[in-house]
Amino acid sequence: MIAASLYIVVCSARNHVRLRLRRLREPRYLVGAVAGAAYLYFSFFARLRTARAGQRRRGGAGVPIALASAMRSGAAGLVGLFLFAVTVVAWLLPFESGLLAFSDAEMQFLFPAPVSRRALLVHRMIRSQIGLLFGGAIIGLAMPTASGYARLRSAIAMWLLLSTGKVYFTGISLARAKLASSDAGARRAAWLPVGILAAASVVVGAALYRAFAGGAPESMRDLLERTTAAIGAGPAGVVLWPFTALARPIFAAGPREYLAALAGSALVLAATSAWVLQTDAALEDAAAAAAARRASAAPAQASAYRRSRAGLTLAISGRPETVFAWKAATQTLRGVDGRNIFRLAAIVVALAAAATSLGRAGGARVMAGAGAFALASAAFLILMAPQVLRVDMRDDLRHLEVLKTWPVRAAAIVRGQLLWPGAILTAGAWAALALAEILAGASLLARVGLAWRLSAGAAVAILAPALVFAQLTIHNAAALLFPAWVPLGNQRPRGLDAMGQRLILLGATWLVLIVSIIPGAIGGAIVWLALTPVAGPAAVVPAALACAAAVAAEVLVATEALGPAYERLDLTAVERAE
Repeated sequence: MIAASLYIVVCSARNHVRLRLRRLREPRYLVGAVAGAAYLYFSFFARLRTARAGQRRRGGAGVPIALASAMRSGAAGLVGLFLFAVTVVAWLLPFESGLLAFSDAEMQFLFPAPVSRRALLVHRMIRSQIGLLFGGAIIGLAMPTASGYARLRSAIAMWLLLSTGKVYFTGISLARAKLASSDAGARRAAWLPVGILAAASVVVGAALYRAFAGGAPESMRDLLERTTAAIGAGPAGVVLWPFTALARPIFAAGPREYLAALAGSALVLAATSAWVLQTDAALEDAAAAAAARRASAAPAQASAYRRSRAGLTLAISGRPETVFAWKAATQTLRGVDGRNIFRLAAIVVALAAAATSLGRAGGARVMAGAGAFALASAAFLILMAPQVLRVDMRDDLRHLEVLKTWPVRAAAIVRGQLLWPGAILTAGAWAALALAEILAGASLLARVGLAWRLSAGAAVAILAPALVFAQLTIHNAAALLFPAWVPLGNQRPRGLDAMGQRLILLGATWLVLIVSIIPGAIGGAIVWLALTPVAGPAAVVPAALACAAAVAAEVLVATEALGPAYERLDLTAVERAE
């Protein structure tokens, strides 16, 4: 079975590579692949040549020597403690291992085949190695080091760590399926690791309690030293040894120490695999349950809407743009779960209560953090969210054959696609700006005068809808002019070419946005210079109005110009999901 699994893995990988290479015959995939490769090179590989020079210029400055020594000596133990905490939490979270997500073809051909359940588990472990090797390689490339040998060492160590985690989470899923089994022996075998982990938690918790019972740590170095001493020896060290062994190869100093640590990490992986292979009796039940969840989730993912009254009534007569705004609003309201809104409100109330209970100083810090978060949220909603919220032509291209039959002007269709996403993003940005203004006294904005603070807030509020609608116009223009480059609906294509296409679209969007804002910015600057001697800080408000008016005129002209592009758009130009 191992030979058959290797054959399947090799053939699947080869066919996947062939498909990707065949797609490069099309210019859009070739250009995307070149852009993606350039991004990877300048993000990772180019640092290999500059990291050494940077280290020589820094000369080792930065982190204090004592703190760096404490972190280096206890790094493996600290990472092991973190892995232990993740292991404990994994038994409490309702997740399922990806190794049990057999494909339809595997369930149809392998389950009825004369193959043992243990062999099926081994097959899934082998199938997962390509992704784990790729993940380890990416982490190794991202390591802040100038040595290619150090990156290779880190990649191998991370591959062992990721493989152990993948196998262990599979064991949790299999054991969880037998926790309530009617067979007493199977039930005891499933509860045994839970009991061992609970006892280990008590041992580690007692060691940490004794380490910090004498008083709070005086510094970060003291915190690290106490934690390292508590978990590095005694019963806690024995309990955490498997987790520390997985982390030790990442921080090994020399080749001999690295090879010894690698042997310990491989031993932990072998022990974990042996435990999982002993729990293979629940494989069929767990795989069937995973397949049933996947089958039930597929239609829900395709259309996650509820049959309910959205509370919006479409008027009998009016502008045709309102039809598309009503459609998108109804679609959004039916797709939003009220329980999520309740959870968000509960989090806000809990944070407010925490700020009140922390006293004046602690409450001020919480309020300052909330103000900074509100500013960041406003910036995200204005500058980045138009790329994320796709309730416009990027989603409706899937239904182009229906839209083409509507007796509505093409420009009205384009403008109608912009109304709802632009309105909801503008409302969110205004709410975040209002919250930032309210909390400005406790945040970094407290250093800014009240007049400038209010004037700048009003100017940003005026510019927000202009920037949002301008970006939405650019994205919808890309969907009409280059429909094959735009993922439809919830599509998220993967691969180097898809990443390059997204980078190219992002860069083009920002470039066109900057160019479109330049005339309005020039007009706003003239207004600001003319009114500053008279109005002072308040002059930025009419300047923002002038800039927003110019951008709004450009959006109106662009939507009219996109009408012929919509009329010429053919159904075959829209690429459906793979």
